[in-house]
Amino acid sequence: KRHTIVLIQFAQAKESRSYIDYDSVPLALDGVCQLYEQSLKVMNPGIKSISYDISDLFAYIDGLGDLCCLCFNPANNSYIPHNKEWIKARVFQHLKAQVQQ
Repeated sequence: KRHTIVLIQFAQAKESRSYIDYDSVPLALDGVCQLYEQSLKVMNPGIKSISYDISDLFAYIDGLGDLCCLCFNPANNSYIPHNKEWIKARVFQHLKAQVQQ
């Protein structure tokens, strides 16, 4: 369990910056997926059930103004930054593990 802060910029405007903190990396990865799912609901208010695949999620991540994770490293009491590519790789592994359960 490593405290993780997701820094997100929804559009090119710097005013769209925000952050969300999570108790662990897996919870942060779920949070990124939930952000995408919420945006789908906003864009498609009349549809009750929406499905998507990993390429749709990756396109959403790539389309964000910015996205990174700061993961706590207890060894030196600091946060390690990770970029969109790291997040996409971890999201893929995380979702794959959920499917295999």
